[in-house]
Amino acid sequence: MGASGWNYVTRYDGDVEAALAALQARVFQQEYGDGARYRSLEDLYKDEEFMGTEGTHTVLDIVEVVATDDPPTRLGLADYSTLRPLALSRVVHHFGTDRPSVDQYEELVAAANQDYESSLLDECQMRWTGYYIVLCTEDRPTHLGIFGFSGD
Repeated sequence: MGASGWNYVTRYDGDVEAALAALQARVFQQEYGDGARYRSLEDLYKDEEFMGTEGTHTVLDIVEVVATDDPPTRLGLADYSTLRPLALSRVVHHFGTDRPSVDQYEELVAAANQDYESSLLDECQMRWTGYYIVLCTEDRPTHLGIFGFSGD
């Protein structure tokens, strides 16, 4: 099937796990809401053959938030299916600030779709992983930008 990049902006109230869970609930409803294949996200995750070989090619392929901003490694099996914060130095590198806005994030994602190399989305070098960035409105954290890759 190949690799698929994905990115989202979702509301954030200070709890990354809760923001991810709410986003995944919305994406699950969009992708599988008819109940024909899976009745719940738990049913999807129980299908180990599908998740282990194909995956959803969406944020549903993420099963854990990790606190480290160290890049994941291909040899670290525990790094697969994880979401981690983008290192602050990399946030500042891309945005010129440690408090980027939703608009800035969306602009960089759009630019990355035109020229991927050395872009924000190029930060995600390992498939089946993702990063998040806290986005601000008037200097207050209000959203997360979440991006990553699934597939091989």
